[in-house]
Amino acid sequence: MIAGQVGQMLLGISDTVMIGRLGVNELGAATLANTLVIVPFVLGIGLLSSISVRVSQAHGANRPEDARRAVRHGTWMSLAFGLLTMLCAVAIVPFLSWLNQPEEVIQLTPTFLLIIAASLIPAFVTMAWKNHADALNHPWPPFFIMLGGVFLDIWLNWLLIWGHWGMPALGMEGAAISTLIARVLTTIGLYQWLRRSPKVNAWTPRLWWAKCDRATFKNLLAIGFPASLQLLTEVGAFAACTILIGTLGAVPLAAHQVAINCAGFAFMVPLGVAMAITVRVGEIVGARQQARLHRVLAGGWFFSTAFMTCSMVLFFTFGREIASLFGDNTGVQAIAARLLIVAGFFQLVDGIQVVSAFALRGVNDVRIPAWIAFAAYWIVAVPLGYFLGLRCGWGAEGMWTGLAAGLGVAAVVLACRSWQLLAPHREVSAAADTSDSGGAPPEPA
Repeated sequence: MIAGQVGQMLLGISDTVMIGRLGVNELGAATLANTLVIVPFVLGIGLLSSISVRVSQAHGANRPEDARRAVRHGTWMSLAFGLLTMLCAVAIVPFLSWLNQPEEVIQLTPTFLLIIAASLIPAFVTMAWKNHADALNHPWPPFFIMLGGVFLDIWLNWLLIWGHWGMPALGMEGAAISTLIARVLTTIGLYQWLRRSPKVNAWTPRLWWAKCDRATFKNLLAIGFPASLQLLTEVGAFAACTILIGTLGAVPLAAHQVAINCAGFAFMVPLGVAMAITVRVGEIVGARQQARLHRVLAGGWFFSTAFMTCSMVLFFTFGREIASLFGDNTGVQAIAARLLIVAGFFQLVDGIQVVSAFALRGVNDVRIPAWIAFAAYWIVAVPLGYFLGLRCGWGAEGMWTGLAAGLGVAAVVLACRSWQLLAPHREVSAAADTSDSGGAPPEPA
């Protein structure tokens, strides 16, 4: 699962590195567009995480019909949400100037934004099917399929950004088209594996077009919607900081994009661990083996903390060298290197909070963590970042300091709650979650 998340992040990093060679304004435009689509993208991650929870609980209870029902309804949910995201992107284009970003950045953004938004439709479907495979303990085939998509995206970037091999030189729009093509082909490849693999046949529907029922959608949304809101509060805080940093100019905005890519890449490791924790906790709940829960949670904390310590040292020691990989603008490199120092500090708490939150998701606890996240990011992180960054004159570093404080609050509170709710003596029932289909007909094979 870690490898799968890293592979996903590599697609965004490859685009950033190659667009960064075009110039600061192009990188700033890509940053603005990605900031706008990251909110629905993260909403989709939370919404579709319900598939992992329901399928892992069904797997632990040995109920393949519930797993088939969950992934089939989850697929339709991913398509609907992808189309909604595309429509929202179309609606927001006329109002980009309201964001008070540099004019040269605004002019480059619309086409790139619309193509990237369209690519989220296959991306959400891939995410739903990958979550299904992960919950069945088969994460490697989706990883290799998605890694192939990353390499395809890099090759297409080389062709379409600069016009090699007789292709048109499309600049940053070429990078967006490459991402769209790579995501579509990745979805097709993953579908072929789900359809042909004997390892998942019994747990994967054959009749994807069978009639859906409201009770199953409600069952998925009971986990997915609060989980989406929890992730939205965190990513929304980062998006708000991006917009605020953009008011400082194109160079700080580009530096923020470089640093956020580096921090995001490191974050994929504890995120992968956290997703594995959700699957393990869901299986344990389905099999009613609660005595194992604390051991799984402590293992997740240890693994994420160990890795984040290494990434912190790397950011402290080689921040300027890492920033130089994204372009040769010395102003961007200098600011990005300072931001990576701040990022190094919040790496540790970021890993702890995501593992704790995803562990709670495995025992169906999503509403209270969503409120905790809201308080940490929107009562602590964003106001403190605004005060330090814009009022005290700390610039982008002040915004990031506020984010670090919010992540610290979330980590402490979520860690305490997860340790309490995953205690061996607590009885967590998954019966209603895995078998109660609200009177729905038996799931067709």
